[in-house]
Amino acid sequence: MPRLAGLATAVPRYVITQDEAREGARRVFAAKPALFERMAPIYDSAGIDTRRSAVPLDWYFAPHDWHDRSAVFMDTALDLLEDAARRCLDEAGIGAGEVDAIVTICSTGIATPSLDARLMERLPFRPDTVRLPVFGLGCAGGVLGLARATALSRALNGTVLLLVVELCGPTFRRGDLTKSNVVATALFGDGAAAVLIRPEDGAPALGPTGEHRWPGTLDVMGWSVEADGLGVIFSRDIPTLVRRDLRPAAEAFLDRHGLGVEDLSGFVFHPGGTKVVEALRDAFELPDAAMAAERAVLRRYGNMSAVTVLFVLAEKRRQMAGRWLLSALGPGFCAGFAVLDCG
Repeated sequence: MPRLAGLATAVPRYVITQDEAREGARRVFAAKPALFERMAPIYDSAGIDTRRSAVPLDWYFAPHDWHDRSAVFMDTALDLLEDAARRCLDEAGIGAGEVDAIVTICSTGIATPSLDARLMERLPFRPDTVRLPVFGLGCAGGVLGLARATALSRALNGTVLLLVVELCGPTFRRGDLTKSNVVATALFGDGAAAVLIRPEDGAPALGPTGEHRWPGTLDVMGWSVEADGLGVIFSRDIPTLVRRDLRPAAEAFLDRHGLGVEDLSGFVFHPGGTKVVEALRDAFELPDAAMAAERAVLRRYGNMSAVTVLFVLAEKRRQMAGRWLLSALGPGFCAGFAVLDCG
């Protein structure tokens, strides 16, 4: 059974406090003061103190086009992935030349040649390293990326490096004066993570993985492609959907693999926001203490899309024993699942 042999996270150097984000957004949304003031309480209720940003706060006050955003993405995403990859490989005690495949997850920027190919110019991966760049999984990408990397490790009987990077901040469009964009300024941050999976016995072992997509939910979450960048799409119904629909989907996934919720020692969730954290707690009938790591990551880093669940895993992993379910929700509308057996 593939084993999680290394995990490292990385963040950009700029720190934006929640107070700075609120006052900056008030300035950007000055043309719609009533809308902003109606939405402003979200900055206090989001459960976020700080988040990391690929760009300084002043960057958000100027107009930017696709070229500007792409330049930021290329520079910062690659630097973060190199940092995370180096430390992940160091933890596992192997060199880049021992990696057989790289899975790269990102939904906040595009690169051709892909980020993994560019990283191969910085680290000594083998020329025959298999590459799988994946776009479009959004917040579910951390768990679904882990699922793809696990499947590839099994198929190749090889070592797989999972790279996840999201630069949510530079996608902000100052001309998008919508409720969803106000919410985005209150929630999202930037970060990266790397996970190494090896085909060897030992804990923590990666067990069954899977996903569930709910029909008729394409408009719940995602991007709209606009002239100057990507426009954020959110439904206010996401917490309701989590409370009502996630547990049955998780139970069906577990049942397919001969498991039940009662067989789990705990959970590792993507904390999309305070309301989502509360919905996850309620759906699985968990005590508040069970969500402490999710809240801590959200408080320090905000919602980093696909990356966030791996930050939560990094927070919890040293205390984990038994079977744990990793889960994250993303565009589609879908949920990703992965079982981690920590012995």
